[in-house]
Amino acid sequence: MLEHDDKASRYDRGMEVLRKVGGEDEPSVVASLADIAPDLARFTVEFPYGDVYCRQTLTLEQRQLATIGALTALGYALPQLKFHINGALNVGCTRRHIVEAIMHVVAYAGFPPAINALNVAKEVFAAREEAVDDAEEEARIWEGSRYDRGWKALSEIDGEAGEAVIESLKDIAPDLARYVIEFAFGDIYIRPGLDLRSREIVTIAACTAMGSTLPQLKVHIHGLLNVGGTKEEVVETILQMAVYAGFPAAINGMNAAKEVFAIRG
Repeated sequence: MLEHDDKASRYDRGMEVLRKVGGEDEPSVVASLADIAPDLARFTVEFPYGDVYCRQTLTLEQRQLATIGALTALGYALPQLKFHINGALNVGCTRRHIVEAIMHVVAYAGFPPAINALNVAKEVFAAREEAVDDAEEEARIWEGSRYDRGWKALSEIDGEAGEAVIESLKDIAPDLARYVIEFAFGDIYIRPGLDLRSREIVTIAACTAMGSTLPQLKVHIHGLLNVGGTKEEVVETILQMAVYAGFPAAINGMNAAKEVFAIRG
C-alpha cells in the first residue's frame, strides 16, 4: 500500500495516489474538468484519493479490484471502468486478475454488464504495449459434479448464510437454487486466477454498489470473514463504495455489515 505523509494536504496526498493509479504526472481526469467544474476536479483528487484510497487497510490492488467489480455491476460508467482497469494494471494487478474480477460479477449483475466490461478490458489490454505476463495458476481442486463441487464451495465460503439462501428457494424455485450452486459456485468461484478473499471483496463491492441486494450482501460479508478476511476489510470495501455508488449505498451496506458483525459476535 502506498504510504503517505499525514502532514500533507488532502490534495497533495490525493495527487500522489492518483498519479500512481492513473500513471500520469498530470492526471487527465483533473484536466478534463478544469474548464467547467474546477471544484469537482479538486474534490475528485481530495476525497476518493486523498481521503479514501490513502487508507491503509486495503492495498491499492484490492481497491482497484473492488472498484472494477462495482463499476462492472453498475454498468453505466464504462469510461471510468476503463480508467480503473488501466489503474489496476498500473498498481500491480495482472490481466488475469482483472478478467476474473469482471467475470465474477456475472453471477450478481448478469451477463450484459460483464460482457460490456470485458470489451472495455480488451480495449485497454490492446492499447498497452507490455507483454502479457499472466502465468497460468493452479486450479483449485474440487471433485465431483458441478453441483457437488458447487455445494462444497458454497458451504465452505458462505457457510450457513449461503445454505439458508438455497433452502429458502427449494419450495418455490428449486431449479434456481440448483443454478446458484452449479453456476455461481460450481463454475465461477472455483476458477483459478483470483483467490477467494479477493472474490468476496469484489462481491461485497458489487452488491453494495447495486444497492438492491442487501440480503446477498450480508451473505457475502459472512463469506469474506469465512475465507480469512477481516471486519476491517469489510468496512473499507463498503466505505470505498461511497465514491462510486454514493453515500446512501455505502450507509446501507455499512448497516448490513453491522448486523452481520453482531450475529458473529
